[in-house]
Amino acid sequence: MTDYTRYERARILGARSLQIAMGAPTFVESDSREPIDIAKKEMEENRLPITVKR
Repeated sequence: MTDYTRYERARILGARSLQIAMGAPTFVESDSREPIDIAKKEMEENRLPITVKR
């Protein structure tokens, strides 16, 4: 996992959770139906379709 600040992590997970909740395709298999759990699993597996520009 890339080193994100806690603020970047919160922003990324929030944005990705919203995308998933609105019907965006997911990039991991998950037993959970909660968007935040799916986004966390994507982050853990480095499968996020989001980049951070610093």
